[in-house]
Order: sequence, then C-alpha cells, then structure tokens
Amino acid sequence: MPELYFHVRWPDGESRQCYSPSTVIEDYFTPGAVYDVADFLERSRRSLGIAGERVREKYGFACTGASDQLAEIERTAAAYAGRPGATVTVEALRYADGSER
Repeated sequence: MPELYFHVRWPDGESRQCYSPSTVIEDYFTPGAVYDVADFLERSRRSLGIAGERVREKYGFACTGASDQLAEIERTAAAYAGRPGATVTVEALRYADGSER
C-alpha cells in the first residue's frame, strides 16, 4: 500500500511528521489548510481508521502504525483542548520517497 506522510504544525509552532499507511489521508487533509484542533482530530480519527481497515482488508491484520499515529495525535491534541482559536496547519503531504502530493 502506498504510505503517505502528513506534515503538521501544532498551535505551539512545533512541526511533526505523521504517518498513514494509505493515501486516503489526502481525502481528509489539504496541504496549506488550517484546521481547528477538534476538526483536525476528528479528520485524523476518520482517515486513519479507514487507512487501518484498508490494511486489514488487504493483509488480514491490523495496522499498528495507523493506530499508534492516531494515539500520538490524540495525546498532542489533548494539550490544546478548550483553547480558543487553536489550529493545526497541514504543511505538506508526502510519499515515503519524499515526493509531494
């Protein structure tokens, strides 16, 4: 399956690379777009859930990479819960070889 990485900038300015085992992530995020933290979290839950299921359908086992990534996003997002105006910027979508979508 084609892996896709989504590079995000959290409200504190920290940038992180996030992993998806599927390109479904591009149906939920647009490079350069800014999302409210709660919206970003919901989009992450939906897209990584679908990505994990695609792995299960194809290979017969769960994708721990997708679930681990979601857990990390949930932990980070929790720090901004209830913070008015907190946003996450999707800086880029990239394939494993570094080429951009």
